[in-house]
Amino acid sequence: MSESLTCDVVVVGAGMTGAACALYAARAGLDVTVVDRGPVAGGTTGAGEGNLLVSDKAPGPELDLALLSLRLWAELAALHGPEVEYDAKGGLVVAETPEAYDGLRAFADAQRAAGVTVEPVPADRLRDVEPRLAPGLPGGVRYPQDAQVMPALAAAHLLRASGARLLTGREVTRVLRARDGTVRGVRTPRGDVHAPAVVNAAGTWGGELAARADVFLPVMPRRGFVLVTEPLPPRIRHKVYAADYVADVAGDTADLLTSPVVEGTAAGPVLIGAGRERVGFDRSLSLRAVRALAAGAARLFPFLSEARVLRTYAGFRPYLPDHLPAIGPDPRAPGLFHACGHEGAGIGLAPGTGLLIARALTGEAPEPALAPFRPDRFPRPTKEAPR
Repeated sequence: MSESLTCDVVVVGAGMTGAACALYAARAGLDVTVVDRGPVAGGTTGAGEGNLLVSDKAPGPELDLALLSLRLWAELAALHGPEVEYDAKGGLVVAETPEAYDGLRAFADAQRAAGVTVEPVPADRLRDVEPRLAPGLPGGVRYPQDAQVMPALAAAHLLRASGARLLTGREVTRVLRARDGTVRGVRTPRGDVHAPAVVNAAGTWGGELAARADVFLPVMPRRGFVLVTEPLPPRIRHKVYAADYVADVAGDTADLLTSPVVEGTAAGPVLIGAGRERVGFDRSLSLRAVRALAAGAARLFPFLSEARVLRTYAGFRPYLPDHLPAIGPDPRAPGLFHACGHEGAGIGLAPGTGLLIARALTGEAPEPALAPFRPDRFPRPTKEAPR
């Protein structure tokens, strides 16, 4: 039996970004319904490590959004910290060559000028900060603002805190629009949900949802694997990664990119990443990627060469060509708002994104400015003329 519901705003996507949009929209006094084709945190969020990072972001709009989000995460942690496993562990970025260390220090200097707290760590102090690091590394930078949450728990708790109506297992087959082009809700196989505003927080499916509103947004999936070791005694204090990770995040190639990213967990297993490749939604195991991740982690922490990997899993980051998310109203479809395309930074950037979306929904002037994140900044490709 079909049903027809009415609310102020429909958020499509029950991952971390959708949960944050629902929370801040509800705090702004809006009646919110969240719709997802699967379960809560069933997509990118559930496959993530829960990173809340400023260390990997160059000065610019994404870093501004990250700094805003970190402040909001601190507020959320005061309310939900133990429930979402919030851990203000800090990050350590290490260089594997002298040239990389020079580049890392220059990058950190620019970040410091933009408001990031950075602490250079020379070679002779690295193992004071992380005693199990490999000897001989030329230096690093510690980022005390970096933190971590358990992403699936965080999404679930924020959705519960929002009080939003939650409709899972319902794919949005169409974004409903009136004759004048304005949005009026969404259609699902189990009925319509009517609302004057729809938020696209569909993650890697954000481009497909945009198409169902007859607008173009080139969100593509970027695959990555995470290795999970056996439970180990606490040996890694920070989130630790190699300096070339930052370049990989900004890379545009579809081919495999890997750089070691290593962190411990409260339960004992060590998480190892990070690779990036554009292979569509192919979840098949890539031995090439897994071997590269394991080798990179052992270079940073030699003790890991003796650790057993219990499992590995794949996830897909929602990638946009200019490496910035799409956030805010879409002038091509009045009433449609986008909150997707954060690639691997969605967990960290979710609160700031949710707050900006709530302000846009209620007509407030959002800060930081939404202009760099405009959803309509990508021209629709022109079809080739038939030969």
